[in-house]
Amino acid sequence: MVKTLIKMNYIIAIDGHSSCGKSTLAKDLAGALSFTYVDTGAMYRAVTLLALRKNLIVNNLVVIDMLEQVLETLYIDFKYNAEKRTAETFLNGENVEDFIRTIQVSNSVSIVSSLEFVRTKLVAMQQQLGKNKSVVMDGRDIGTVVFPNATLKIFLTATPEVRAKRRFDELKAKGDNVTYEQVFTNVLERDKIDSTREINPLRQATDAILIDNSNITIAEQFNLVLDLFNKKILK
Repeated sequence: MVKTLIKMNYIIAIDGHSSCGKSTLAKDLAGALSFTYVDTGAMYRAVTLLALRKNLIVNNLVVIDMLEQVLETLYIDFKYNAEKRTAETFLNGENVEDFIRTIQVSNSVSIVSSLEFVRTKLVAMQQQLGKNKSVVMDGRDIGTVVFPNATLKIFLTATPEVRAKRRFDELKAKGDNVTYEQVFTNVLERDKIDSTREINPLRQATDAILIDNSNITIAEQFNLVLDLFNKKILK
């Protein structure tokens, strides 16, 4: 059940491991509550796509000075697609939603997102997107860095095997030529990089609620978090 909201600047922060359904949950909550949805993972993917297109990632190393110059004119926006009923990612005016979900981008996004100047740039953009309105934002450091005073903080996880299977099924449905083993390796590598990077590593905020969704449905998870939010604002 969705409550009538009086206050206009609620923040729901959803952090967690890769491929654990953060975006699905965030989109569903934003739709139910009429909040703005911000997919911060898509923002890092967009920067990664830009770097790949400009050949700024060579042998898993980023050409730092060139990427810094490119980011000076970076613009990322989200536009709602009424037909698909979802927000899509625009990079410098181009719809890149499909391009940023490829295994090639997945293999490089953790490297790009570990760079301090990239995180500084995007965190500032994310905080601006959350000003003076209610948002649901998902990523790796929303509850710890971007919005440490968020109304509700959720930390999602699932076993690597479950997450790899979900991601594999998603990529195959889109026609991508990948194997489960490739996706599983990618999941493990991203977990390692995300949790051990020096700048804003992935970690559960002390006041975040941990949810392991390995064995629960999308609907069960949605109802659980919506109930947690309703209880939080009625305290």
